[in-house]
Amino acid sequence: MTDLTDDTGSGPSSKRVPVSVLTLPGWQGSGPDHWQMHWARLYGHTVVEQNDWLHPLRGDWLARLDEVVIDAPSPVVLVAHSLGCILAAAWASFSRHTNRVHGALLVAPGDVEAPEMRDRFSGWTPIVRRPLPFKSILVGSQNDPYCRADRAQALAQDWGAQWLDLGRAGHINADSSLGAWPQGHALLQTLMKE
Repeated sequence: MTDLTDDTGSGPSSKRVPVSVLTLPGWQGSGPDHWQMHWARLYGHTVVEQNDWLHPLRGDWLARLDEVVIDAPSPVVLVAHSLGCILAAAWASFSRHTNRVHGALLVAPGDVEAPEMRDRFSGWTPIVRRPLPFKSILVGSQNDPYCRADRAQALAQDWGAQWLDLGRAGHINADSSLGAWPQGHALLQTLMKE
């Protein structure tokens, strides 16, 4: 767990409130060199494990996320990558537990509506495009092979997320040579303090 500063307005001092960071990997999970796994090792973030990373069933993934949010010992912040972003949006549209989420860092959403992805992810379409009921930042890339920049930016707008363009960073994964991606973790810290 991480500490979150919560200014309650009860005086000049603020109190520390624990918050659980839940990591939502995408299709096939995140390998050991992915920044999500670096963060899990370095900061103790909880990885939401799915039953089947290769054949993701939307209903199963949604139920698992709901279960983990309910069982979290404190308010949560979601850190999603690729299909994990699509999962977060779908979950937020139906769960009765969104009030437990303080915010979300959404990175390189996977465009499951793209023609070359539709067959593989047919159960994940259409992408839920309702505004998220919590603060969010969406980080996209100009040359992401799984989501064009204009599509990612449109998702950010639909979800009410702050849009950040990382430039030419591919799918913002292990292949992007980000290592532990300290700039991304700084973004997470900013989100957690807001």
